[in-house]
Amino acid sequence: MNRLTNNIFAATFFFLALFLCNPVVAIEKIVINGLFKDKAIVTIDGKQRVLKKGKASPEGVLLIEADSKQAIIEIEGKQEVYTLGSHIGNTFKKPTSGKKLILTPDSGGMFNISGTINGSNVRFIVDTGATLVSMNGNVAKRLGIDYKLTGKESQSYTASGKSKIYIVNLKKVKVGDIELENVRGAVHDGNFPVVTLLGMSFLGKLDMKREGRIMELEKKY
Repeated sequence: MNRLTNNIFAATFFFLALFLCNPVVAIEKIVINGLFKDKAIVTIDGKQRVLKKGKASPEGVLLIEADSKQAIIEIEGKQEVYTLGSHIGNTFKKPTSGKKLILTPDSGGMFNISGTINGSNVRFIVDTGATLVSMNGNVAKRLGIDYKLTGKESQSYTASGKSKIYIVNLKKVKVGDIELENVRGAVHDGNFPVVTLLGMSFLGKLDMKREGRIMELEKKY
């Protein structure tokens, strides 16, 4: 009887030790904040973690692989592909398609992002100092915007001085899952700006938050 009791005690101790060494953590929410080669910056239930390839977080979230565009993450034994700004709920089936975007700066501190204008691909720089979504004449022509015919001639005052611009209506501007219609834009008749500026005619219609180096954009309802 004593031997049986000892065996039961030993088995109980083993499973208790196993449980304590591998605690089960109920994860409610994960946000993908930054993606890099073999590394991802995520927020797990309000705690920021840096996931490295092949190493699990204290919550058991495992990064399988990652690059600047997407990451393969294993949660509760299931692997899924996630992109920047993905919000993962407690079902862990798919990233949600909410109207929110998380941005991280480049090495120069600028927020670069790919998007579309009237359905065509455009590279943006987030610029809260720009009144309108602003592009150069070459970009406008590529997008099929006849700014001299449909735009209203005006003047722009920058650090370089006064320049001629054309105020146009952009039918659709989209970044991530956020799309706005009828956005005012400015076309500079020349090669400036080199990269299209995502200005306040778009940003002003969103909720903008900054937390450290992270910028969050959310569409107002």
